[in-house]
Amino acid sequence: MSGPYVIRGSVALPEAELVWRFSRSSGPGGQHVNTSDSQVELRFDVAATEALPEVWKERALQRLAERGRLLQGAVVSVRASEHRSQWRNRETAAVRLAALLAEVTAPPPKPRRKKRIPRGINERRLREKKQRGDIKRGRSGRDWT
Repeated sequence: MSGPYVIRGSVALPEAELVWRFSRSSGPGGQHVNTSDSQVELRFDVAATEALPEVWKERALQRLAERGRLLQGAVVSVRASEHRSQWRNRETAAVRLAALLAEVTAPPPKPRRKKRIPRGINERRLREKKQRGDIKRGRSGRDWT
């Protein structure tokens, strides 16, 4: 593998906590596909990991459960079978897992604060609407007085 997969900041996926499973892929490959296990399934136990801070763990478990991505309580699984080589599928699966964990551990966005529209802007909008309506009314042959 090409090295540690960074989730965010200094937090990376620990290689020792990743569980790899390989099987035959249904994708391209000709006769080669019947003999090689190129499909990759990567599993990561979010609850048991020591790599993530507790706040991130709770956030990840909650968001993954909402999406229905958890297996057996706290295990997240990612599959990759796009490539013909197992090595490239391993890379793809690890990058996908890191991206998924980065997404679900991200802090929630700041709440939107409502702002009052200034009176001048609202009055100008209504005035322009009135002028536009007068222009359109003037195009017809009727007398609208």
